[in-house]
Amino acid sequence: MGMRRLLTCLLVAQAVLSCGVARAETNASGKQSYVQLQTLALSTIRSSGRRGVLTVEVGVDAPDPALRDKVDLYTPLLRSAYISALQPYGLGLQPGSMPSADYISMTLQRETDRVLGRRGARLLLGSILIN
Repeated sequence: MGMRRLLTCLLVAQAVLSCGVARAETNASGKQSYVQLQTLALSTIRSSGRRGVLTVEVGVDAPDPALRDKVDLYTPLLRSAYISALQPYGLGLQPGSMPSADYISMTLQRETDRVLGRRGARLLLGSILIN
């Protein structure tokens, strides 16, 4: 009975893990369409009144191979545009208030379109933390 239960648990675990494996889309050139950018760090004021850091994890999904190559090339410009657009927001946050993921997403998507010169790349947010 114990061995049968162990085998059943292993089969269920294997099924769960195989369903949970995410596969990144690749384009014709063999590259993944998703580019993870370095975490953005901005100044803010914490609830204690001291200076804090607002961190935002971002990535860009560009299924078009030409646009994907442009994202690779423009990564430093994208990071600079993101920080320049969000720094006033971070400093303007009221101490103790939560950052708006909707506002951050909208602002960074607008900057993505502006820097790349066209639409088609989709901005994806990870975690947003105030430390």
